[in-house]
Amino acid sequence: MSDALLWHRIQFAFTITFHYLFPQLTMGLALFVVAFKSLALRKRDESYNEVARFWARIFALNFAMGVVTGIPMEFQFGTNWSRFSLFSGEVVGQALAMEGVFAFFLESTFLGLFLFGERRLGPRRHLAAAVALALGSWLSGYFIIVANAFMQHPVGYRLGEDGILHLEDFWAYLLNPWALWQYAHTMAASLVTASFVVSAVGAYWSLMGRHARHAGICLRAGVPVGLAASLLVAFPTGDGAGKMVTRHQPVTLAAMEGLFDGGPYAELAIIGQPDVAARRLENPVVVPAILSFLAYGSFGSTVRGLNDFPRDQWPHAVELLYYSYHIMVGLGTLFILTMGIASYLLLRGRLATARPMLWVLMLAFPFPYIATTAGWWTAELGRQPWVIHGLMRTADAHSALVNPGDVIFTTLGFAGLYLLLGALFVVHVLREIDLGPASSH
Repeated sequence: MSDALLWHRIQFAFTITFHYLFPQLTMGLALFVVAFKSLALRKRDESYNEVARFWARIFALNFAMGVVTGIPMEFQFGTNWSRFSLFSGEVVGQALAMEGVFAFFLESTFLGLFLFGERRLGPRRHLAAAVALALGSWLSGYFIIVANAFMQHPVGYRLGEDGILHLEDFWAYLLNPWALWQYAHTMAASLVTASFVVSAVGAYWSLMGRHARHAGICLRAGVPVGLAASLLVAFPTGDGAGKMVTRHQPVTLAAMEGLFDGGPYAELAIIGQPDVAARRLENPVVVPAILSFLAYGSFGSTVRGLNDFPRDQWPHAVELLYYSYHIMVGLGTLFILTMGIASYLLLRGRLATARPMLWVLMLAFPFPYIATTAGWWTAELGRQPWVIHGLMRTADAHSALVNPGDVIFTTLGFAGLYLLLGALFVVHVLREIDLGPASSH
C-alpha cells in the first residue's frame, strides 16, 4: 500500500467516523420527538410537549454538526478519490444526489418549522412537522445506505465501453437487497443510540432530583425502546446482514471470525487473538458448530476459512476487522442485558429509585457510539481490498496526483477544527441538559 493511499484512507476514515457520531443520534431521536408530540396531543399533557421541544433542540445541535462535518466528505470524493468518482460517479452519485435533493431539504425545512413555528402551526400541524422531520431523516439515511450498499454488493449497473460504470436498472440499484438489510440494521442501531441517550438524560435528572416528571417520561420511553431496538439489532437485522456477508463476501466472514481453517461444524470464536503471520487464532474461546449454523442454517455446513482464499483477496487489516466485529457484538449483547434489567425495574415501578441502575444508564450512553463505529469499521474494513466489491480495488481508487504531505496537513487541520467544534457542541448540549426541558418552551 502506497503512503499516499494510506493517508487518503486515514483522512476519510477520520472524517467519516467523526461525522457519523451525529446522524446516528438524529435518526433515532426523530422518532422519539414524534412519539412525545403524539403523546402530548393524546394525553393533553404539556410535560410531553416540553420533553419534545427539549429533544428537538438536541436534535438541532446534532443536525448542525452533521451538516458541517459532512460537507468535507463530499469534496473528498474529488480531491482524495478522483479515480473512484470517475469510475462510479454516475451510479454512486445518483443516491447521494437524491439524499441532498429529497431528504436533506425535507429534513432541514421541517426542523425549522418544528423549532420556530409551533404557535403558528398549532398542535396537529406541529405534530405533522415532526413526522415530516423524521421522514426526511430516515430517507436521508436510506439514500446514503444505498450508495454504500452498491460498494458492498454492486447491482443495477453496466460497465460501458468507456470503462466507467453506468446505471442500467434504477430500481434494482435502489432496492439492492444488501441495502435493505443494511438499512434495517443501521436504523435499529440508531434507535439504540437514541434510546441510551434519552435514558441517560432521564437517569441524570432523576439522580440529581430535578425535573422528576420529565425524567420519568424519558426513562419510560428510552428503556423499553432501547430493549426492543437492541434485540432488533441482533435479530433479525443483524442476522440478515450477516447472511448477506456470508453469501457475497465469504472471505470477510472468515476474517471477522478469525477463522483460518474452514470446514464443517465451524466454531464461533467468542474471544481470541488473530495471528495473521502464523495463520491461527491464539487463546481462543469457542462454541462448537455455531458459526456453521449462524451462517448457513445447519451445524454441519462448511464455512470457508481465510486459507481457502488467495492472500491478495484477504481484507487489509484482519486484526482490526476481527476486533471491530467482536467489540460490536460484545457491546450489543451488553445492551440487551442492560436494558433488560432496566425494563424489569421499570415494570416493577422501582427504576426511579434504583440508584445503581440509574448510574449505569447515565454512564452507558457512549457505548452505542462505540458499537456503531465498530460496526461501520467492520463493514468498510471487510470490503477491502475492494472499494467497489469485485469491480474496483481501493489501490486504484485514490487521487494519484495528491501528494501525502498535503493529505497529512489537511488531516491535522480537520483534527484541530473538529476538536474545537466538538468542544463547542458538548458545551451547548450540557447547557441544554442543565437548563432542562421547561426552558425549551
